[in-house]
Parts: sequence; C-alpha cells; structure tokens
Amino acid sequence: MKIVRIGLCTLFAFSVLAFGTVEVWSQSLFEISAGVLFLLWAIVVFRDSEVTIYWNPLIWPILGILAIGILQLLFGATPYRYITRLELLRFGAYLIIFFLSVQAFRERPDLKKLAWFLIFLCFGVSLFGIIQHFTSEGAIYWLRPLRAGGDPFGPYVNRNHFAGFVELTLPIGLAMLVFRGVQRDVYPLIGLLAIVPAGALILSGSRGGIISFAFEIAVFWLLARSYKTSERMHFVGIGIVALAALALIAWLGVGRAIERFSMIHVGEVTVDRRVSMFRGAMHLFAAHPITGVGLGALVAAYPRYETFYDGKLVDHVHNDYIELLAETGLLGGICGLVFLWILFRQAKVCYAAEQGHFSRALHAGAVTGVCGMLLHSFVDFNLHIPSNALLFLLLAHLATSPPLATDAAVTRRRVRAREKDMPASE
Repeated sequence: MKIVRIGLCTLFAFSVLAFGTVEVWSQSLFEISAGVLFLLWAIVVFRDSEVTIYWNPLIWPILGILAIGILQLLFGATPYRYITRLELLRFGAYLIIFFLSVQAFRERPDLKKLAWFLIFLCFGVSLFGIIQHFTSEGAIYWLRPLRAGGDPFGPYVNRNHFAGFVELTLPIGLAMLVFRGVQRDVYPLIGLLAIVPAGALILSGSRGGIISFAFEIAVFWLLARSYKTSERMHFVGIGIVALAALALIAWLGVGRAIERFSMIHVGEVTVDRRVSMFRGAMHLFAAHPITGVGLGALVAAYPRYETFYDGKLVDHVHNDYIELLAETGLLGGICGLVFLWILFRQAKVCYAAEQGHFSRALHAGAVTGVCGMLLHSFVDFNLHIPSNALLFLLLAHLATSPPLATDAAVTRRRVRAREKDMPASE
C-alpha cells in the first residue's frame, strides 16, 4: 500500500503544480494516473488477502452524480455530449482517488506523513507564489505567459483559485498548533510554515479568499470552544498565529488587500456580472429542473439564457451550487445535499469522539478547510478546478475518518508490547 500512498501524494502535488490541472494534457495525465493507481491497489489486494477494503458513505452521492451524467448521455439530455463524457471521466477519476485515499490513509503513521505533506505543499507553493509575484510580469513559472488572459498567482491561472488552495491546506498546519497536534518543540517550525501561506493569501488579493480565511478562523474558534479541555491553550494558539500572520500581512500586502476591496481591476468579473450569471444559470435550471442541462454542458447551453451580453464566453457562473443545479437539476442538488449532510454528520461524530491530540487536530483542520471552501464556492468555481476538487475530497475523507486512539492509550500499548518482548526473569 506504500506505493499507492506515494502515488497519491505525487498526484496531489502534480495537480497543483500543473496550473491546477485545467489543461487537456494535465487532465489526461491525472485521469490516466488515477487508473494506474487503482490497478496498483487492486494488485496489492489480490496478493494480500488480509487487506481490508473500507467504504466511506460519501462515495454514494459521488456515484449519484456519475449516474446522472450517464443517464443524460443515454437519453440525449445534454446538448454537448462530448464535454459530458469528459466530465464523466473526470468525476470517475475523482471517485477513484477518493476511494484510494480512504484505503491508504487510515493509520496514525500514514496520516502524520500526509499532514506534513500538506503542510509543506502549502508552504512551498505559497512561497513560490510570493517570489513569482515580485519577480515575474504575469507569467507562470517565469516562462508561461497567459496569452488568453488571466490573473495568475503561483501555479494557478486565477488568483482566486490559489486562494482556494491555501484555504484547503493551511488549516491543517494551524490545527496542529491550536490543538497541540505536534510536539511542543516543533511549534516554531509549524508556525513559520503556516504564516507564509497566510501572507501569500492576502498578497494574492482574492476578496473571496480573504473573507473565507476569516471565516475559517471563526470556525477554529468554535471548534476550540466545543473541545472540553483547557480553553486557554486554544486562545493562546489562535492569538499567536493571528498576530504573526497580521505582522507578515502588514509587511507584504495590507495595501494590496485594501485596494482589492475598494476597486475592480480590468478583466475582473464585477458584482453585477456575477449576479447576471447567477440569474442566467437559474433560468437554465428552471428550463431543465429535473436532470439539468447536462454535466459540463453549461458552456454550450448558457448563451440562450444570457441576461447580460458582453461578448465573453461563460464556462462557469462563479457559484458552484447554482452551476450544479443548472447542469444536473434537482437530482444533482439532492446528491449535493446528501454529500454535505453525510459529511457534517460524520465529521461531528468523529470530532466529538475520544481521541488523541493529533487526531483531533487533523479532524479540526479538515473540517475548517472544507467549511472555508464551501463558503468561497458561493462566489467562485474552485470545485471545478481539479487540483482543488481533489484536495477538497481528501479533506472530506480526513474529516470523516475514524478517530485515532488517545496518546495515553498508544503509550500503554507500546509499553505492553515492550513487556511482551522482554525475556522472562528467572
């Protein structure tokens, strides 16, 4: 199973670094890699009959979306069959990666490695974004200009999607501080690795990202309040992180953030334009209320329901919820609601269970990241960016994963194991 875990982490990093996996070549590699990883897992299971196959109930609503897309193809309920097929392939790859994550990341050592991987990935990509921001004139990796337009930050074509990446990965590091998920002597390192992404988020100038990050801090506070132990520790941890982040923000980008909130830049989607897209998508949903217009087919069907024409192509309406309704109708909306209901029901049970500090920190960080992304999805389409969709599903698994034993229980088991290995005294 180790090779599957390494493959999954490599795929997560690739999906982020390959411009968020929004181009045909990167999407193809992502889908092929998902199939290869599933084959490797199947070989492992075939060779070891003792391997347990786990099931996460969140798989059901994902299967529901896939079933809707298949029905749309079979009954001709999509005006763009080709793109619906592509969306089915992508959702199939999402399902495979989510399923493999459920199988591969369950034990404490593997989850600790995954947490550190996410922390370093967040730090590395954020540091790269800051350096690129000050040294590159609108080109990704200093070599890739955006001829079709865009507002890049880090490896992402759109600054808002970089912000979405940070919203998903930064809470893991913050949770390790707030809930004592790591040893005390590691706090300074975790603090540094968490502060840089916070500064990069503000520097990116994403208004939705800044608001969502503030919301995540509020979620942390609520989770800390509900954790029945020394509340002083929680507030000290939150205060230290907040003060350090504010210091970096003041140095890097407080003026940038204020400017972003006070004016609209050329090429950006205005509030009025977003509202017009919401209305157009809702008109599309009203015309196809049961099964929607077709998975991924909004780009083809939207012009007929356009309420404001500005000559630009609309492939997403900057609201993941409305877009889900427009493309999959009430059936897709029900699947989405079931997904959220299962997610938060399971997450609540797992977080409230008796568990160790690391396990509680992991659950808190995952829940916080999911909440931040769900809020941002009201004004953007981060969940249609494959890299961010993958990370969202990974956090959904972590939020609903079984609680790990308390640290004291782990210590007792280790002591008993050592005692069994000791030779009996004469």
